[in-house]
Amino acid sequence: MSPQAIAYAELFVADQAEAVDYLSSCLGLVPVAVAGPETGTPDRRSTMLRNGAVTMLVTVGLDPDGPVAAYVERHGDSIADLALASDDVQSDFERATRAGAAALVPPRPSSTTDDPAAYAVVSGFGELRHTLVAATDPAGIMPPDRRWSPLPDAELVPRDLLALDHVAVCLPAGSLRKTVAFYDAAFGTPYYSSEFIQVGDQAMDSIVVRNETGGITLTLIEPDPTRRPGQIDQFLTAHGGAGVQHLAFLVEDIVTRVGALQSRGVDFLSTPETYYDMLEHRVGAMGDRINDLRRTNVLVDRDSWGYLLQLFTRAPHRGRTLFYELIQRDGARGFGSANIKALYEAVERSQQAAAR
Repeated sequence: MSPQAIAYAELFVADQAEAVDYLSSCLGLVPVAVAGPETGTPDRRSTMLRNGAVTMLVTVGLDPDGPVAAYVERHGDSIADLALASDDVQSDFERATRAGAAALVPPRPSSTTDDPAAYAVVSGFGELRHTLVAATDPAGIMPPDRRWSPLPDAELVPRDLLALDHVAVCLPAGSLRKTVAFYDAAFGTPYYSSEFIQVGDQAMDSIVVRNETGGITLTLIEPDPTRRPGQIDQFLTAHGGAGVQHLAFLVEDIVTRVGALQSRGVDFLSTPETYYDMLEHRVGAMGDRINDLRRTNVLVDRDSWGYLLQLFTRAPHRGRTLFYELIQRDGARGFGSANIKALYEAVERSQQAAAR
Protein backbone atom coordinates (compact mmCIF):
# COMPACT_ATOMS: atom_id res chain seq x y z
CA MET A 1 0.00 0.00 0.00
CA SER A 2 1.02 3.62 -0.55
CA PRO A 3 -0.76 7.00 -0.69
CA GLN A 4 -2.66 7.69 -3.90
CA ALA A 5 -2.96 11.49 -4.24
CA ILE A 6 -2.29 14.84 -2.63
CA ALA A 7 -5.50 15.50 -0.71
CA TYR A 8 -4.80 19.12 0.23
CA ALA A 9 -2.02 21.62 0.86
CA GLU A 10 -2.00 23.61 4.10
CA LEU A 11 -0.52 27.10 4.07
CA PHE A 12 0.61 28.61 7.39
CA VAL A 13 0.41 32.42 7.27
CA ALA A 14 0.83 35.55 9.34
CA ASP A 15 -2.33 37.22 7.98
CA GLN A 16 -5.15 34.81 7.19
CA ALA A 17 -7.54 37.37 5.69
CA GLU A 18 -4.86 38.55 3.26
CA ALA A 19 -4.00 35.03 2.08
CA VAL A 20 -7.62 33.88 1.80
CA ASP A 21 -8.47 37.00 -0.19
CA TYR A 22 -5.71 36.27 -2.72
CA LEU A 23 -6.65 32.63 -3.16
CA SER A 24 -10.36 33.42 -3.49
CA SER A 25 -10.56 36.84 -5.17
CA CYS A 26 -7.57 36.29 -7.44
CA LEU A 27 -7.11 32.56 -8.04
CA GLY A 28 -10.77 31.64 -7.79
CA LEU A 29 -10.74 29.10 -4.95
CA VAL A 30 -13.94 29.26 -2.90
CA PRO A 31 -13.95 29.20 0.93
CA VAL A 32 -16.08 26.19 1.90
CA ALA A 33 -15.49 25.70 5.64
CA VAL A 34 -13.78 27.20 8.68
CA ALA A 35 -12.30 25.78 11.86
CA GLY A 36 -11.09 27.54 15.00
CA PRO A 37 -11.89 28.14 18.66
CA GLU A 38 -15.62 28.08 17.91
CA THR A 39 -15.29 24.53 16.50
CA GLY A 40 -12.91 23.23 19.14
CA THR A 41 -9.47 24.24 17.80
CA PRO A 42 -8.30 26.86 20.30
CA ASP A 43 -4.78 27.63 19.08
CA ARG A 44 -5.36 28.27 15.37
CA ARG A 45 -7.93 29.33 12.82
CA SER A 46 -8.23 27.67 9.38
CA THR A 47 -10.18 28.32 6.20
CA MET A 48 -10.62 25.53 3.66
CA LEU A 49 -10.88 26.58 0.00
CA ARG A 50 -11.65 24.56 -3.12
CA ASN A 51 -11.74 24.84 -6.87
CA GLY A 52 -12.31 21.68 -8.87
CA ALA A 53 -9.93 18.97 -7.65
CA VAL A 54 -7.73 21.40 -5.67
CA THR A 55 -8.17 21.91 -1.92
CA MET A 56 -6.09 24.32 0.17
CA LEU A 57 -6.16 25.23 3.85
CA VAL A 58 -5.04 28.62 5.11
CA THR A 59 -4.11 28.56 8.80
CA VAL A 60 -3.03 31.29 11.19
CA GLY A 61 -1.75 30.73 14.72
CA LEU A 62 -3.73 32.34 17.54
CA ASP A 63 -1.03 31.64 20.11
CA PRO A 64 2.04 33.81 19.40
CA ASP A 65 4.21 31.16 21.06
CA GLY A 66 2.47 28.21 19.36
CA PRO A 67 3.75 25.95 16.56
CA VAL A 68 1.98 27.75 13.68
CA ALA A 69 3.35 31.17 14.63
CA ALA A 70 6.81 29.66 15.16
CA TYR A 71 6.71 28.01 11.73
CA VAL A 72 5.78 31.32 10.08
CA GLU A 73 8.51 33.10 12.01
CA ARG A 74 11.09 30.65 10.61
CA HIS A 75 9.78 30.32 7.06
CA GLY A 76 7.37 33.15 6.27
CA ASP A 77 4.04 32.26 4.67
CA SER A 78 4.75 28.70 3.56
CA ILE A 79 3.20 25.32 2.77
CA ALA A 80 3.50 23.39 6.04
CA ASP A 81 1.57 20.22 5.15
CA LEU A 82 0.99 18.24 1.97
CA ALA A 83 -1.72 15.79 3.00
CA LEU A 84 -1.75 12.41 1.24
CA ALA A 85 -4.92 10.42 0.57
CA SER A 86 -4.49 6.88 1.87
CA ASP A 87 -6.51 3.70 1.48
CA ASP A 88 -4.86 2.31 4.62
CA VAL A 89 -3.53 4.92 7.04
CA GLN A 90 -2.08 2.37 9.46
CA SER A 91 -0.08 0.57 6.76
CA ASP A 92 1.11 3.79 5.12
CA PHE A 93 2.12 5.21 8.50
CA GLU A 94 4.15 2.07 9.27
CA ARG A 95 5.81 2.13 5.85
CA ALA A 96 6.78 5.80 6.16
CA THR A 97 8.22 5.43 9.66
CA ARG A 98 10.16 2.31 8.68
CA ALA A 99 11.72 4.39 5.89
CA GLY A 100 12.86 7.02 8.37
CA ALA A 101 9.92 9.46 8.62
CA ALA A 102 9.33 10.85 12.10
CA ALA A 103 6.04 9.76 13.68
CA LEU A 104 4.52 13.16 14.50
CA VAL A 105 0.97 11.93 15.21
CA PRO A 106 0.27 8.17 15.35
CA PRO A 107 -2.88 6.82 13.68
CA ARG A 108 -5.99 8.02 15.49
CA PRO A 109 -9.71 8.62 14.98
CA SER A 110 -10.97 11.85 13.46
CA SER A 111 -13.10 14.32 15.40
CA THR A 112 -16.24 13.07 13.65
CA THR A 113 -15.77 9.31 13.06
CA ASP A 114 -14.93 6.20 15.05
CA ASP A 115 -12.38 4.94 12.53
CA PRO A 116 -9.37 4.13 14.76
CA ALA A 117 -6.96 5.14 11.98
CA ALA A 118 -8.65 8.06 10.23
CA TYR A 119 -5.41 10.03 9.98
CA ALA A 120 -1.78 10.18 11.05
CA VAL A 121 1.06 12.66 10.56
CA VAL A 122 4.66 11.99 9.52
CA SER A 123 7.60 14.14 8.51
CA GLY A 124 8.70 14.92 4.96
CA PHE A 125 11.52 17.10 3.60
CA GLY A 126 12.74 19.97 5.79
CA GLU A 127 10.05 20.90 8.30
CA LEU A 128 7.18 20.01 5.99
CA ARG A 129 4.85 17.29 7.23
CA HIS A 130 2.47 14.86 5.55
CA THR A 131 -0.93 14.14 7.06
CA LEU A 132 -2.06 10.70 5.92
CA VAL A 133 -5.83 10.94 5.40
CA ALA A 134 -8.23 8.03 5.04
CA ALA A 135 -10.36 8.71 1.98
CA THR A 136 -11.45 7.19 -1.30
CA ASP A 137 -12.21 10.54 -2.96
CA PRO A 138 -9.38 13.08 -2.45
CA ALA A 139 -11.49 15.88 -3.95
CA GLY A 140 -13.99 15.53 -1.12
CA ILE A 141 -11.71 15.15 1.89
CA MET A 142 -12.54 17.17 5.00
CA PRO A 143 -9.25 17.36 6.95
CA PRO A 144 -9.92 15.06 9.90
CA ASP A 145 -7.73 16.59 12.60
CA ARG A 146 -10.24 19.34 13.45
CA ARG A 147 -13.97 20.06 13.30
CA TRP A 148 -15.24 22.18 10.41
CA SER A 149 -18.17 24.54 10.06
CA PRO A 150 -19.44 24.71 6.43
CA LEU A 151 -19.82 28.12 4.74
CA PRO A 152 -22.79 29.19 2.59
CA ASP A 153 -20.85 29.11 -0.70
CA ALA A 154 -19.75 25.49 -0.25
CA GLU A 155 -22.11 24.39 -3.01
CA LEU A 156 -20.78 26.98 -5.49
CA VAL A 157 -17.28 25.58 -6.05
CA PRO A 158 -16.11 26.12 -9.66
CA ARG A 159 -14.20 23.47 -11.60
CA ASP A 160 -11.50 25.56 -13.28
CA LEU A 161 -8.60 23.68 -11.65
CA LEU A 162 -8.47 20.11 -12.94
CA ALA A 163 -5.76 18.86 -10.58
CA LEU A 164 -2.70 19.75 -8.54
CA ASP A 165 -0.35 18.81 -11.39
CA HIS A 166 2.84 18.90 -9.36
CA VAL A 167 4.57 20.51 -6.41
CA ALA A 168 8.01 22.10 -6.87
CA VAL A 169 10.39 21.79 -3.93
CA CYS A 170 13.73 23.50 -3.25
CA LEU A 171 16.31 21.46 -1.33
CA PRO A 172 19.76 22.33 0.04
CA ALA A 173 22.71 21.26 -2.09
CA GLY A 174 23.71 17.67 -1.51
CA SER A 175 20.31 16.46 -0.23
CA LEU A 176 18.51 15.71 -3.51
CA ARG A 177 19.29 12.03 -4.00
CA LYS A 178 18.78 11.19 -0.34
CA THR A 179 15.35 12.87 -0.49
CA VAL A 180 14.44 10.96 -3.67
CA ALA A 181 15.33 7.64 -2.03
CA PHE A 182 13.36 8.56 1.09
CA TYR A 183 10.18 9.47 -0.81
CA ASP A 184 10.33 6.25 -2.81
CA ALA A 185 10.72 4.13 0.32
CA ALA A 186 8.31 6.11 2.51
CA PHE A 187 5.49 7.05 0.14
CA GLY A 188 5.82 4.96 -3.02
CA THR A 189 6.91 7.83 -5.26
CA PRO A 190 9.89 6.51 -7.25
CA TYR A 191 12.20 8.34 -9.66
CA TYR A 192 10.30 9.51 -12.75
CA SER A 193 12.69 11.79 -14.64
CA SER A 194 15.67 14.07 -14.11
CA GLU A 195 17.51 16.96 -15.69
CA PHE A 196 20.60 19.02 -14.99
CA ILE A 197 19.75 22.59 -15.95
CA GLN A 198 22.46 25.13 -16.77
CA VAL A 199 21.51 28.79 -17.06
CA GLY A 200 24.50 30.97 -17.76
CA ASP A 201 26.92 30.51 -14.85
CA GLN A 202 24.20 29.03 -12.63
CA ALA A 203 23.02 25.42 -12.53
CA MET A 204 20.55 23.20 -10.71
CA ASP A 205 19.85 19.49 -10.51
CA SER A 206 16.21 18.37 -10.73
CA ILE A 207 14.58 14.98 -10.14
CA VAL A 208 10.85 14.30 -10.44
CA VAL A 209 9.33 11.64 -8.19
CA ARG A 210 5.86 10.37 -9.00
CA ASN A 211 3.54 7.65 -7.76
CA GLU A 212 1.91 5.11 -10.05
CA THR A 213 -1.34 7.07 -10.45
CA GLY A 214 0.37 10.44 -10.99
CA GLY A 215 -1.65 11.86 -8.09
CA ILE A 216 1.55 12.65 -6.18
CA THR A 217 4.20 14.35 -8.29
CA LEU A 218 7.06 16.31 -6.74
CA THR A 219 9.73 18.19 -8.68
CA LEU A 220 12.73 18.23 -6.35
CA ILE A 221 15.46 20.78 -7.09
CA GLU A 222 18.86 21.48 -5.55
CA PRO A 223 21.42 24.12 -6.59
CA ASP A 224 24.85 23.24 -7.95
CA PRO A 225 27.20 24.60 -5.27
CA THR A 226 30.10 24.81 -7.74
CA ARG A 227 28.27 27.51 -9.73
CA ARG A 228 27.23 31.07 -8.95
CA PRO A 229 24.30 31.17 -6.48
CA GLY A 230 20.92 31.62 -8.17
CA GLN A 231 17.19 31.56 -7.49
CA ILE A 232 17.23 28.21 -5.65
CA ASP A 233 19.89 29.51 -3.26
CA GLN A 234 17.84 32.68 -2.81
CA PHE A 235 14.76 30.64 -1.95
CA LEU A 236 16.65 28.53 0.61
CA THR A 237 18.01 31.66 2.29
CA ALA A 238 14.67 33.49 2.34
CA HIS A 239 12.71 30.41 3.42
CA GLY A 240 15.21 29.23 6.01
CA GLY A 241 15.78 25.83 4.40
CA ALA A 242 13.94 23.32 2.24
CA GLY A 243 10.36 24.08 1.27
CA VAL A 244 7.65 24.23 -1.36
CA GLN A 245 8.53 26.76 -4.04
CA HIS A 246 5.31 26.55 -6.05
CA LEU A 247 2.08 24.66 -6.63
CA ALA A 248 1.17 23.92 -10.26
CA PHE A 249 -2.54 23.87 -11.12
CA LEU A 250 -3.63 21.94 -14.22
CA VAL A 251 -6.12 23.82 -16.42
CA GLU A 252 -7.90 23.01 -19.67
CA ASP A 253 -7.38 26.30 -21.54
CA ILE A 254 -4.51 28.32 -20.14
CA VAL A 255 -4.91 31.35 -22.41
CA THR A 256 -8.53 31.85 -21.34
CA ARG A 257 -7.69 31.13 -17.70
CA VAL A 258 -4.77 33.57 -17.63
CA GLY A 259 -6.97 36.28 -19.13
CA ALA A 260 -9.62 35.67 -16.48
CA LEU A 261 -7.11 35.75 -13.63
CA GLN A 262 -5.41 38.88 -14.95
CA SER A 263 -8.81 40.58 -14.82
CA ARG A 264 -9.02 39.48 -11.17
CA GLY A 265 -5.69 41.15 -10.41
CA VAL A 266 -3.27 38.22 -10.56
CA ASP A 267 0.26 39.44 -11.29
CA PHE A 268 2.00 36.98 -13.60
CA LEU A 269 5.67 37.01 -14.56
CA SER A 270 6.28 38.94 -17.74
CA THR A 271 7.94 37.34 -20.77
CA PRO A 272 10.37 39.22 -23.05
CA GLU A 273 9.14 39.73 -26.62
CA THR A 274 12.32 38.06 -27.86
CA TYR A 275 11.15 34.77 -26.29
CA TYR A 276 8.43 34.51 -28.94
CA ASP A 277 10.80 35.46 -31.76
CA MET A 278 12.54 32.11 -31.31
CA LEU A 279 9.53 30.05 -30.24
CA GLU A 280 8.72 28.24 -33.50
CA HIS A 281 12.40 27.55 -34.07
CA ARG A 282 12.55 25.91 -30.63
CA VAL A 283 9.24 23.98 -30.42
CA GLY A 284 7.92 23.85 -34.01
CA ALA A 285 5.05 25.52 -35.85
CA MET A 286 2.44 27.07 -33.58
CA GLY A 287 0.41 28.92 -36.22
CA ASP A 288 -2.02 31.53 -34.94
CA ARG A 289 -1.54 30.39 -31.36
CA ILE A 290 1.62 32.46 -31.02
CA ASN A 291 -0.37 35.71 -31.00
CA ASP A 292 -2.47 34.49 -28.05
CA LEU A 293 0.59 33.23 -26.24
CA ARG A 294 2.45 36.49 -26.78
CA ARG A 295 -0.56 38.49 -25.58
CA THR A 296 -0.85 36.51 -22.35
CA ASN A 297 2.91 35.85 -21.78
CA VAL A 298 2.29 32.08 -21.75
CA LEU A 299 5.38 29.90 -22.15
CA VAL A 300 5.61 26.78 -24.32
CA ASP A 301 7.76 23.68 -24.12
CA ARG A 302 7.66 20.48 -26.15
CA ASP A 303 8.70 16.89 -25.52
CA SER A 304 8.27 13.60 -27.36
CA TRP A 305 4.58 13.40 -26.41
CA GLY A 306 3.33 16.91 -27.13
CA TYR A 307 3.18 20.52 -25.94
CA LEU A 308 3.18 22.01 -22.46
CA LEU A 309 1.97 25.54 -21.84
CA GLN A 310 2.68 27.26 -18.53
CA LEU A 311 2.84 30.58 -16.72
CA PHE A 312 3.91 31.56 -13.21
CA THR A 313 2.50 34.13 -10.82
CA ARG A 314 4.71 36.46 -8.89
CA ALA A 315 5.09 35.47 -5.23
CA PRO A 316 1.99 36.97 -3.56
CA HIS A 317 2.52 35.97 0.07
CA ARG A 318 4.61 37.36 2.90
CA GLY A 319 8.19 36.14 2.67
CA ARG A 320 7.97 36.08 -1.14
CA THR A 321 9.00 32.44 -1.49
CA LEU A 322 5.75 30.70 -2.51
CA PHE A 323 4.11 31.24 -5.89
CA TYR A 324 1.74 29.41 -8.26
CA GLU A 325 1.81 28.00 -11.77
CA LEU A 326 -0.90 27.39 -14.32
CA ILE A 327 -0.14 24.51 -16.66
CA GLN A 328 -1.91 23.04 -19.69
CA ARG A 329 -0.79 19.71 -21.09
CA ASP A 330 -1.39 18.97 -24.76
CA GLY A 331 0.11 15.50 -24.45
CA ALA A 332 3.38 16.59 -22.83
CA ARG A 333 4.71 14.68 -19.84
CA GLY A 334 7.57 17.00 -18.88
CA PHE A 335 7.68 20.07 -16.64
CA GLY A 336 8.94 22.86 -18.89
CA SER A 337 12.58 22.89 -17.84
CA ALA A 338 13.64 24.05 -21.31
CA ASN A 339 11.76 27.28 -20.66
CA ILE A 340 14.26 28.24 -17.97
CA LYS A 341 17.08 28.34 -20.49
CA ALA A 342 14.89 29.89 -23.20
CA LEU A 343 13.80 32.71 -20.87
CA TYR A 344 17.39 33.35 -19.85
CA GLU A 345 18.48 33.59 -23.48
CA ALA A 346 15.50 35.84 -24.30
CA VAL A 347 16.47 38.24 -21.52
CA GLU A 348 20.04 38.24 -22.82
CA ARG A 349 18.84 39.15 -26.33
CA SER A 350 16.63 41.90 -24.94
CA GLN A 351 19.51 43.37 -22.97
CA GLN A 352 21.83 43.22 -25.98
CA ALA A 353 19.24 44.94 -28.16
CA ALA A 354 18.74 47.68 -25.58
CA ALA A 355 22.50 48.26 -25.38
CA ARG A 356 22.85 48.91 -29.13
